[in-house]
Amino acid sequence: MKVTIEPSAVKGTIHAPASKSAMQRGCAAALLHHGITEIINPGMCNDDMAAIDMIQKLGAEVQQDNGRLLIKSKGVRPVSTTVNCGESGLGIRMFTPLAALSKQDIIIQGTGSLLTRPMDFFDEILPRLGVSVKSNNGKLPLTVKGPLVPQDITIDGSLSSQFLTGLLMAFASGAEKQVTINVSNLKSKPYINLTIEVLEHFGYDVQHINFEQFIINPLVKKLSEKIPYTVQGDWSGAAFLLVAGAIAGSVTVIGLDVFSAQADRSILDALRLAGAGLEIKERQIVVTQNELKAFHFDATDCPDLFPPLVALAVCCEGTTVIDGVGRLAHKESNRALTLQEEFAKMGITITLQDDLMLIKGGQLLKGAAVHSRHDHRIAMACAVAALRADGTVTVDDADAVNKSYPAFWEDLKKIQSGGE
Repeated sequence: MKVTIEPSAVKGTIHAPASKSAMQRGCAAALLHHGITEIINPGMCNDDMAAIDMIQKLGAEVQQDNGRLLIKSKGVRPVSTTVNCGESGLGIRMFTPLAALSKQDIIIQGTGSLLTRPMDFFDEILPRLGVSVKSNNGKLPLTVKGPLVPQDITIDGSLSSQFLTGLLMAFASGAEKQVTINVSNLKSKPYINLTIEVLEHFGYDVQHINFEQFIINPLVKKLSEKIPYTVQGDWSGAAFLLVAGAIAGSVTVIGLDVFSAQADRSILDALRLAGAGLEIKERQIVVTQNELKAFHFDATDCPDLFPPLVALAVCCEGTTVIDGVGRLAHKESNRALTLQEEFAKMGITITLQDDLMLIKGGQLLKGAAVHSRHDHRIAMACAVAALRADGTVTVDDADAVNKSYPAFWEDLKKIQSGGE
């Protein structure tokens, strides 16, 4: 699929898409809950659909009801020997420990870039928890056989917080006594806050000390059989819309919680630093175009913001510096190099220096043919920057956005036409 973007001003109001981070965690918690979970505002992107499929394969029953999902479960009771995480990094890292709660051999597969991402963490950690693991030299497919037995353990959190999310979910469900996970070098702490928030919603007791020690207590309070869970609006996807308003007009995004635990809420800090017009109301964010200046931003704990931050930075006068490049190697693409190469086609200079990305702003963006490199966030970043180009920009493999934000192209057209 190829999409053409013409340079234009933007104006309009858009509902934020559902957060796939919250949706997938909600599905995992619903699988573990012995009862019924009603998921309100469910996401339906590719990663969300993969999560729904996984919980069904692991024993949950899922029904649609007037735009909501009803999930009935008795815990992990696999009905299939194989589950597929699609291309979801969170999916593979969160659901593998949950699958390992079972005594059955479970084969865990994936697609696309997930096949090349390192999974050595499981080879190292799961055997210490009583789980048999076979991998393809540290990559997919994985075969796990439990049952996983929660116990005190120490792990390295430097590669991804998603591994810890999986362990917290599995430990919360399976702990028969208090257990502790000690973590060094933890990245993306806000995502762990989101995990704990979801677990607490479902009645589990997880505490932490400075994100270095996590104490999981046995489930002692049984909640009502039916638990409602509302999926938050997605700050990761909305960041692109907010940047569009900052560089090309005015955009209002509704359905976002400014108190959310989502890491990408910090896009508001970057917009302030750049000098964008910003008005924050309850469940409504308005961003308007101003003269923008270069900024310095640390994205170590929110690496998914790199693409929209680059789209913002190219329209800022001066050189913007973003910390945290090391977090980008194992995404749908090597995002640092992909951003550098694709934005170069539009005449933008991006320099990678150790853990820093330097974006030279104030240059004329050229119309060009770019490629998403099968990465949803690269497609959206190029499209938003194209609003300020001197000519037409075409994005090839544009349907990559289906991974997280299927309605992106439709929403972009709405604000280009000034509609709602």
